[in-house]
Amino acid sequence: MRKPSRLVSVIAIFAVMILSWTPPAGAQRRPEMQLLSDAETEHIIRDMARPIFQAAGIDADTVNIILVNDNTINAFVAGGQNIFLHTGLLLGVDDAGQLLGVIAHETGHIAGGHLVRGSEAMENAFLSSLIGMGLGIVGGIAAGNAGAGAAGVMLGQHLAERNFLSFSRSQESSADQAGLSYMEQAGVSARGMVSFLEKLGADEPVLTDRDQGYRRTHPLTRERIDSVRNFVDHQRAGNKPIPAAWNENFHRIQAKLYAYLDPNGALRRYRAEDRSFVARYGRAYAYFRRGEVKQALPLVDQLIAEEPKNAFLHEMKGDLMLQNGRAADSVAPYRKAIELQPDANSIRVSLGHALLEQNDPRLADEALKHLQVASKTQGSAFLWRLTAQAWSMKGNNGMVAYATAEEAFARGDKPMARAQAERAERLLPVGSPGWLRAQDIRGQAGGK
Repeated sequence: MRKPSRLVSVIAIFAVMILSWTPPAGAQRRPEMQLLSDAETEHIIRDMARPIFQAAGIDADTVNIILVNDNTINAFVAGGQNIFLHTGLLLGVDDAGQLLGVIAHETGHIAGGHLVRGSEAMENAFLSSLIGMGLGIVGGIAAGNAGAGAAGVMLGQHLAERNFLSFSRSQESSADQAGLSYMEQAGVSARGMVSFLEKLGADEPVLTDRDQGYRRTHPLTRERIDSVRNFVDHQRAGNKPIPAAWNENFHRIQAKLYAYLDPNGALRRYRAEDRSFVARYGRAYAYFRRGEVKQALPLVDQLIAEEPKNAFLHEMKGDLMLQNGRAADSVAPYRKAIELQPDANSIRVSLGHALLEQNDPRLADEALKHLQVASKTQGSAFLWRLTAQAWSMKGNNGMVAYATAEEAFARGDKPMARAQAERAERLLPVGSPGWLRAQDIRGQAGGK
């Protein structure tokens, strides 16, 4: 079984969407929105923003950081504590301080309860369920190559657009003030927020498409910008520099994103004569995206030698090995990555895949252990396909049927999910966890 590629593209419609939402008759199909997931990117952004979330009274670990593959500069919240960041925003900001200004503003919307209500409540519930079930958004399961740490899925653009926080100017100002307050409490300079607003060129008569994205959802006014400037000028932490490590980590994930979206462009941007960590990381990932594993692997080994406790470098080496048909050699790097980052469940899926690729029944138990841990927060069809494969190696037909039902449900195939759930109920002990979940799937898939 070949693993789909990792930074984008298991292109699929969520089962939740298929099961829970029906477009109106005659509705025109709109462009799709592609979501990306990358464990390293989400981990770095969440850790940088943790003091801001804490100041807002929000548990940082309950905030979902979700990437949208869109070149407009935009960000929004939807479905609860879910912050959506466009790739155009991540590539368009200059440093971690500007990104934190945007996140502080969006945190103001979350803490202020500025979520779309009324007729759009169902769509917010859809997004909330989507995030909760983790269908398809599995760091480490995407298409094209075995690496890169992210999965992509497609959502109807109109669903996302209608959940954008197109608030009144007063609500935007309120989110600004709340965000600034959180940054003050966290001891984080808010100069990034004002420089970001200035960067958008609010006073310029000609706007780019990238500017329009943020303007559409976050209307700018001179008064708003002046208010933020005034706050920053008097902020106690106003002149406090953003920690160098934050900027370094931000530029690393920026390089990774550049390399994912445009490998050839990344190789021009991060030239061989640039020996910085960021440049070498960008080149390594770009070579990886181009399938040039022999060029990528020495760079990754150099980076690991410099930062042996960086779990995501070990993950990348595992991805390189797995893509090169060396599943057995990928196991050790994946195990090391999990040792260093136990909560990175997407890496557990990768390790499960690497173990099963060897077609050795003796490795099935270890693969199942990691897949079962990952299933608590992940729910992709690929995860359940691997789980079914592991149970098949162990000769447990009842659990194969159950896992296949989960896979079908994740893909939105209700008839298959129902049929496999019924089969699982016949084969599994009554009252066992798999039997109970099979009952749930059958009911949710329309069975009696």
